[in-house]
Amino acid sequence: MYRGVAFDLDGTLVDSIADIGHALNVAFASESLPTFDVEQVRRWVGDGPDGTIRRALAHLAIIDADELLHTRLRAAYDRAALAAPFDHGRLYPGIIDALTSLQNERPLAVVTNKPTVLARAVLEAAGILHFFRAVHGADRRELRKPEPVMLFAAARDLDTPIEQLCMVGDSTADLGAAARAGCDACFVEWGYGRAEWPAATPASVPRATSASALLKLLHRP
Repeated sequence: MYRGVAFDLDGTLVDSIADIGHALNVAFASESLPTFDVEQVRRWVGDGPDGTIRRALAHLAIIDADELLHTRLRAAYDRAALAAPFDHGRLYPGIIDALTSLQNERPLAVVTNKPTVLARAVLEAAGILHFFRAVHGADRRELRKPEPVMLFAAARDLDTPIEQLCMVGDSTADLGAAARAGCDACFVEWGYGRAEWPAATPASVPRATSASALLKLLHRP
């Protein structure tokens, strides 16, 4: 079995797209800018709040937004997200049972492109923070997956050799971080990155169609 498991957050443990959309819309409305429906926002997640904001601005053809506008939008986004971190989201089916089973066998971490403070707020509001020994968020641009930095940090926190860690996620950023770190990965099909499969995903990466299927993959020798 793997000695440690690192989980992505959005699209892997929680379906939080409505919460992300809410925070984004509050931020854009604060600048008298148009707001967006959930399906639009779904296409823009995966690179943290800054990436989502940049893609939303590009959608509005605001390509060269000044830094002050982006800073104001990000501050408004953070305030809205922290005020309601999980008011509209849900845990994916079977996640509680899977985490309970895994926690009894090995240490777990979260590795996400969300800022750490917001990731912890979502995990706490979802009632699953206690399952994780460590939470690593991309508090700086250079930490964002597919960069492997957070995975190395998670492996240290879990006292696990990097080659005995498995990264579980729903995007090519998760798989890319694992490949660069030198650890295995597992792709979950229920998340936001399903459209990326199989064209941008190596055939050798196992996929899980449910939380119970994920447990079987993580138990393999």
